[in-house]
Amino acid sequence: MNKIVYVLVFILFLSCNTEKAGNPKVDKWEAQAANVEIIRDGYGVPHIYGKTDADAVFGLLYAQCEDDFNRVEQNYIWATGRLAEVDGEEALYSDLRAKLFMTEEEAKANYEKSPTWLKELCDAFADGINYYLYTHPEVKPKLLTHFEPWMPMYFSEGSIGGDIERISTRKIAAFYESDMELPKMEMLQLNKEKEVEEPQGSNGIAISGKLTRSGNPLLLINPHTSFYFRGEVHVVSEEGLNAYGAVTWGQFFVYQGFNEKTGWMHTSTYTDVMDEFKETIIKNDDELMYQYGEELRPVASSEILLKYLDGEVLKEKKFPAYRTHHGPITHVADGQWTASAMMWEPVKALEQSFIRTKQSGYKGFRTMMDIRTNSSNNTVYADAEGNIAYFHGNFVPKRDVQFNYSQPVDGSDPKTDWQGLHTVDENILIKNPENGWIQNCNSTPYTAALEFSPSKEDYPYYMSRDQENFRGVHAIDLLKDRKGYTIDSLIQLAHDPFLPAFKALIPGLVKAYNSHDDKNPKLREPIKILEDWDYTTGEDQVAITLAHFYGTAMGSRAAHPEGLSDMERMIYFGTHTEEALKIFEEVIDELTADFGTWKMPWGAVNRYQRTTGDIVQHFDDAQPSIPIGFASGRWGALAAYGARYTTDGAKKLYGTRGNSFAAVVEFGDTVKAKSILAGGQSGNPGSPHFNDQIDSYRNVNWKEVLYYRNDVLKNAKRTYVPGK
Repeated sequence: MNKIVYVLVFILFLSCNTEKAGNPKVDKWEAQAANVEIIRDGYGVPHIYGKTDADAVFGLLYAQCEDDFNRVEQNYIWATGRLAEVDGEEALYSDLRAKLFMTEEEAKANYEKSPTWLKELCDAFADGINYYLYTHPEVKPKLLTHFEPWMPMYFSEGSIGGDIERISTRKIAAFYESDMELPKMEMLQLNKEKEVEEPQGSNGIAISGKLTRSGNPLLLINPHTSFYFRGEVHVVSEEGLNAYGAVTWGQFFVYQGFNEKTGWMHTSTYTDVMDEFKETIIKNDDELMYQYGEELRPVASSEILLKYLDGEVLKEKKFPAYRTHHGPITHVADGQWTASAMMWEPVKALEQSFIRTKQSGYKGFRTMMDIRTNSSNNTVYADAEGNIAYFHGNFVPKRDVQFNYSQPVDGSDPKTDWQGLHTVDENILIKNPENGWIQNCNSTPYTAALEFSPSKEDYPYYMSRDQENFRGVHAIDLLKDRKGYTIDSLIQLAHDPFLPAFKALIPGLVKAYNSHDDKNPKLREPIKILEDWDYTTGEDQVAITLAHFYGTAMGSRAAHPEGLSDMERMIYFGTHTEEALKIFEEVIDELTADFGTWKMPWGAVNRYQRTTGDIVQHFDDAQPSIPIGFASGRWGALAAYGARYTTDGAKKLYGTRGNSFAAVVEFGDTVKAKSILAGGQSGNPGSPHFNDQIDSYRNVNWKEVLYYRNDVLKNAKRTYVPGK
């Protein structure tokens, strides 16, 4: 019997090796893997070394899949318009939105027209993931069992969802289901939901060497993303690539980060980069036409076939798709079909995203910016030459200022068309301001360098909304008249506990209470706590608990004028206190009902919990969690910690977005940096790097970045070739 078993095993061994030997794809993958070395440090951060850029990309994607294949796959399921095949019919309009802007055939065509070097990177992207799946047969993808080199065309610019997520799937559904405008009440609800959402955004701060202790410039890289949205990586090639920072899962370039000579931090921009064009549609016999000046043009029509999961059955649904030269028809506005226009040049966007990581000084970085496809972001910059700079937006269409592009414009009037793009010099640009610092916290660029900022009057109105927020106000107050910065002091500045929103909001509540002769005794003690508060956050503070729930309740329940920003609403509520005491009493009652007392220290309510690798976290008050003293960016916290209000029975607040990956970098003869991740590098609950950085995150004890190979080798915990 044993001889028979041995013979069968030997035959199986020969069969497997014959199959492997006869598979040119596997041979290619293994040959490329041999050119790659991955070194994992003590925090599990992968340092990927490849002979060529393509080798490095191969290793980068392999390492990403090791850390969180779930998120790599999810990003491409979403981006390529196949989400409904996993999540069911409710995701159909997300998929339709993706396909309206680019079909699979168009993605393949974009790949084919790419320059050779970019095609090689796209090939390496697909090969790195596919080799991971080949060498890890125990990994079961939800949908994508094979990745293709054209897939990055869908996901080319790097920011969270990019511009396309600004296009409402509800409006798309209303149009493609019934050719109707979204009902007014639903529009109001949509706007209300946007108001109460946790603010999204980021902080970028650049400090000139004249204000630092070392004489070298510093850069704060502080994106506020959903937690675990990006991993921390270091990717190196013998072709000049040596970039460190955060990579959005599944992308082959470092999106927020630095190399030895330059650093780049992106903040979401308020530049107007997307427009809506109301089309005048005319039916000519059976053909749809649209008015454009004196002519009628045909509406391009096609059909989109989408699949969706219904129970365990995969079904299909067909949609018509319409397009004018302005872009795809996405909704109805004022009774007219409306096309949405935005930056959609995936090849150039991928080129810019990768070229950015290899620049060695301001001149090259400035030339790279002239590609002009980084549409959704501003960029805060610093380099080893001593420069600091701020680029406001990057893709800005030229428009006729007689039209209001904040609203849908008349697409039949040729004068409303985009007239090319503004050059980088025509855009808002700050370089080496005399004050020695630049900040952008998704706020107005006209205060980015205080009195040395650009003037609003020098630019067309659409270049930027002149809109401030409490994070911007806070950053300016901290930065002015200060010097002697170090890496550690800039990290501490970025965690300053003061919350300026409550300085605007709380005194009005206290004044309203004290103005009454018949004071509500229930509110006396909590009002006194707020009256004595210094508007700082911390784990032991009861005042921030009261203020957070009160401010949130005012935002969702109190009447206010439409169109106010977050900051404007809080200032408004601070002076219009008609509903303040009633809402504050409701908050006291709700805290008491939820926790048995309103005297809840902030850390007892504001928690961090990560128990699974699920993309959407489900929280449970009965499961382990830890206190966090940070607060929402809505209140002006630079170290933003945004919590999701759960619907799964949890009463406490659990962080889901804000400080995720962050770093401070010093540029000089050598580059030095410290960084931190929320949680850890791995999405696997069984990994030691699933939550190993959370205590350091909580206690503002950032880790040293290992940039130079000697330092990487000294701290190496595991060194290997992909697949071995």
